[in-house]
Amino acid sequence: MKELWSAVIILGGFAAYSLLHSWLAGLRVKAWVERRLGAGWVRRYYRLAFNVVGVLSLLPILWLAAWLPDRGLYTIPYPWRWLSYAGQALGLWILWASLRQTGALDFLGLRQLTEEGEQDAPALTTSGLYAWMRHPLYTGSMLVLWLLPQMSTNTLALNTGISLYFWLGAYFEERKLERYFGQAYAEYKARTPMFVPAPKLN
Repeated sequence: MKELWSAVIILGGFAAYSLLHSWLAGLRVKAWVERRLGAGWVRRYYRLAFNVVGVLSLLPILWLAAWLPDRGLYTIPYPWRWLSYAGQALGLWILWASLRQTGALDFLGLRQLTEEGEQDAPALTTSGLYAWMRHPLYTGSMLVLWLLPQMSTNTLALNTGISLYFWLGAYFEERKLERYFGQAYAEYKARTPMFVPAPKLN
């Protein structure tokens, strides 16, 4: 019973985290900050500040997962464990390739710190891994999380919360992209799976 309550607390914490993160990622909040601090501040610092808040607000949930009562669910034995390691390696490669394609410094908000004046308008990326799935960063992350060779009730709750957050984040992110890129994104969305590459069946 203690382990069940641990899972409920972790999922509740991640629900609060998801609401905060999605709220901060919204255009209304960004516009509100821009009105008070200026477009230059938002252009140079908002992405980095967003990431810092995201990391700091995630730490309490990770602490809960580590310290609340827990119970092991399964451990993948050898040699099958190597399959989980191979899947995680694939996930890490997808993460690396996605960040390399779109720019890790942009993603972290570090490149914006050094740029003077107006930045180039963002381009819609539809090649490489993005030709196979719309959110390879999330796909790679979920492979790493769900192919852990050991699983406990707290880890299961944490992975579930993160995966639901990815889905929620992707939903709101795509709403912004549809407003920004219009028909080009609608066509890309229609032909490209969200997380899992799949052949088109005619």
